[in-house]
Amino acid sequence: MMKFGIGQPVRRLEDTRLVRGQGRFQDDTHLHGQVYAVFLRSPHAHARIRSIDTRAALEAPGVVAIYTGADYAADGMGMPKATMPRKKADGSPMFAPQRPALVIDRVRYVGDPVAMVIAHSLAQAKDAAELVAVDYEALSSVTSTAAAAEPDSPRVWDENADNISHTYERGDRAATEAAFARAHHIVRRRYVITRVHAQYMEPRGALGSYDPGEDRFTLYADVNYPHRVRNMLANQVFKVPESKVRVVCHDVGGGFGIKGWQYIEHRLTLWAARKLGRPVRWTCERSETVMADEHGRDNIGEIELALDKDGVFIGLRLNMQANLGAYVASDRQLLTPFGMIGTVIGVYRTPCAYVRIDAVLSNTNPTAPYRGAGRPEAIYLIERAIEAAAQEMGIDPIDLRRRNIIPPAVMPYKSPLGPLYDCGEFEKGMDMALQAADHAGFAARQAESARRGKLRGFGLANAIEQAAGAQPEYAEIRFNPSGTAMLLMGTKTHGQGHETAFKQILHQRLGIDPREVQYIDGDTDRVAFGMGSNGSRSMVIGGSALVLASDKMVAKGKLIAAHLLEAAAADITFADGKFTVAGTDRAVTLKQVAMASFQPGRVPPGVEPGFFEHATFTPTHDTYPNSCHVCEVEIDPETGTVQLMSYLVVDDVGTVINPLTLKGQIHGGVAQGVGQILMEQVVYDPESGQLLTGSFMDYAMPRADTLCDITVTSKPVPTKFNVLGAKGAGEAGCVGALPSVMIAIMNALAPLGVRELDMPATSHRVWQAIQDARANQA
Repeated sequence: MMKFGIGQPVRRLEDTRLVRGQGRFQDDTHLHGQVYAVFLRSPHAHARIRSIDTRAALEAPGVVAIYTGADYAADGMGMPKATMPRKKADGSPMFAPQRPALVIDRVRYVGDPVAMVIAHSLAQAKDAAELVAVDYEALSSVTSTAAAAEPDSPRVWDENADNISHTYERGDRAATEAAFARAHHIVRRRYVITRVHAQYMEPRGALGSYDPGEDRFTLYADVNYPHRVRNMLANQVFKVPESKVRVVCHDVGGGFGIKGWQYIEHRLTLWAARKLGRPVRWTCERSETVMADEHGRDNIGEIELALDKDGVFIGLRLNMQANLGAYVASDRQLLTPFGMIGTVIGVYRTPCAYVRIDAVLSNTNPTAPYRGAGRPEAIYLIERAIEAAAQEMGIDPIDLRRRNIIPPAVMPYKSPLGPLYDCGEFEKGMDMALQAADHAGFAARQAESARRGKLRGFGLANAIEQAAGAQPEYAEIRFNPSGTAMLLMGTKTHGQGHETAFKQILHQRLGIDPREVQYIDGDTDRVAFGMGSNGSRSMVIGGSALVLASDKMVAKGKLIAAHLLEAAAADITFADGKFTVAGTDRAVTLKQVAMASFQPGRVPPGVEPGFFEHATFTPTHDTYPNSCHVCEVEIDPETGTVQLMSYLVVDDVGTVINPLTLKGQIHGGVAQGVGQILMEQVVYDPESGQLLTGSFMDYAMPRADTLCDITVTSKPVPTKFNVLGAKGAGEAGCVGALPSVMIAIMNALAPLGVRELDMPATSHRVWQAIQDARANQA
C-alpha cells in the first residue's frame, strides 16, 4: 500500500465519486410526495406592508398552500436571537432586532421574504407567487455603511435612536492615547472593505419532512454545522427536545462560511411540512441567491499608527464601522467585527492598541462570516497602514516591517488586544518569501515592463489570523465484527477534503487501511455531537479529537492483545498497526484484535466486548496560522487593466496533514481574495436601495485567466496548543491576498502620483485614478 500517513501528498479519496457525477448534493435529495416552495421577496429596500392578498394565488393551478408571517406567528413559533454581551456607547443594551421568518409589517431590504407559496410543481409555485398582491408603502432607505452611520440618516428601525446596534471596544485607550501624544510620526488612513457574496457552486436549499408517528422533524440542508442547526431548531424555534429533530447534510457545493445555520428557509420548510403532512422542498434560484443569502465583509476602518523617530511602532488605533445589515438574527451576525479585533496588530510588536467598532444597521442583507471572517480585513488595514507609514517617513517598507516584526525569542507574545501568539517565525517566513520571489531582481523586471509601456508593482504582506476557537469537537471510531471500521466526525466537510485528511490521521495512529474505513459526517442521527466546520477548526480540533479516540483504541487493544498473546499488558507495544510482545516477534494486528473483541471468549475478564471509542477535544487557546504573501502585478496605464504576474505564499499552518490539499486550500483562498480586490462587490443603488449586482451579469468573479501560477511553500512551526500541532489552513490564503494584491497595485501606480484607491480595483477605477493623478500633476 502507498504511504498514507500525516504529511503525505495523498490525492483526495472523495474526488473519484465527485468527478464521476456520483456526489450527493442538495439538489440530489428528493422525498416521495414532496411539494415545492417559492418565496415572495420584497422588491423594496424599505417599505411598510399595507396588505397581502393571496386570494387569486390560492386559486391558481397546483397550489397547496400560501403562508404569511401572520400564519407563522399564530402557531407560536420561536425566533432565534443574539446573546453576545454587547452594549451601546451610552451603556444601554445593544439593539439587536430579530429576523422574522416572514415579514408581517415592514420589509427592510430587497429580498426580505413576505410570503411562502407551495404547489405541486416548482413552475406552479412560481406562477402563483406572481399572483400574490402586496400593497407596499415605500419608505426612505440607506444601504451605504458610512451613510447609515450618520446621525441624520433614514432609520432602519424606529425603535432605535440611530442606526448603531452597539459599540464594542478593546484595548487600553488611555495608554494608547499617551503613546500617540509622544509619537514622532502618526499615519492616518481610511480604508473601505467592500461587501461581497460567496457565489458558491450550488445555491442553498432545504427539504423538510415531518413524521407524525414519531412526532419528529427531518431537515435535509447544505449547512456547515448540522448539530447546531438541530439545536437551534429544537430549542429556539419548535421548542422540542433535540431528539425530535434530525438534520442531514450530504455533499455541499461550496460554503465559505455563508452557508451557516441561521436561515429562515430551514424552519419554514419544516413548519410547512408539519402543517401539510408532506415534505416541502425549497431550492434557491441562482438569480435569487444574492437577495436571499447573507453577505460578507462591508466595513470601513479608520486606522492610525504611531511611530517613534526610528520607525518603531508605539501604538495603534482603529475606529471601524461594521455593517450588520437590517437584522441581528443571532451571534453569527456579530462574529466578523468581533473576530477582526485581535489580529489587527498583525505580526508586529505594538506596545498598546485601542479598537472601537460601531455595529451599523442598514437596509441590506445581514452580514455574516465569510472566508476569513474579519481576519483578511484586519491584515488589510495594518499592512496598508505600514505601506503608508513607510512612504511618509521615507523608509523602505520591507525594512519598516523588519524593525517591528515579532521575533521568536519573545514568544509567547501577548498582544495588547488579547490574542496570545504561542509560536511563529515571522521574519524567517518573510525572508523566504523575498528570496523565492526574487525581490532583488524586481527593479529589472519593472524596467522591462516599462519598456513595454506597462507599470509593474510589488506587494508583500505578512498575515496572521486567529483560528480554531476554544470550542469542543467530536470524533468516533467504530469497528465492525469483520475488522473494518467506521470513522464518524462532528465537523462537516464542504469541499476541504476531510475524508482524506482524517483517514490519513487514522492511518498514522492505527495503521488502518483507508479502503476499509467508512467515513461519516453531516447526520445528527449517526454522529453523536459536533460543532461543525468554521474558523479553520476542523483539522485542529476535530483532528485532535480523532487522535485522542485513536489513543483510546490502542489502550483497549493492548488489553485484548495481551490476552490473545498470553502476555502482560505492560509488555505490549503498538506500532504500524500491530500489537507486539516487547523483545519478541509475537504479534497480532489491530484488525485481528478488533475481530477478537466481538467474541466474548477471546476478551479478557473485565474488558467490555466490542471495539469502539470516541473522544471530544476542547483546546485551551486559539491558534495563529501565519504567512507571507508576495504578489507582482502589471498595469496597462491606457486601460487600467491589472494583470497578476506572479504570486507566492510561504505559510505556517503548523503540522501539515496533506501538502496537496493544503495547497488547494491556499489557492482557493487566494482566488477569493484576488476576486474581492479586482472585481467583486455587492452594489446597491444609493437612492432606491435596489440591488444592482443580483446576477452573474453584474457581479464579477475571477476566472482562470484572472490568476497566475500560485507557488505555495510551507514553513511549519507546530503549536503546542493541540496534540496534532496544527494551526488551521482553510482561510489562510484569503487573509493575505487582500493586502498583498492591493499593495502591489498601489506600488505600480505610485510613480504616477496615485496615493489612494479603494477596492475593487477594476480597470475603470484604476484608469480613473491615473487620469485624476495626471490632472493633479498638470
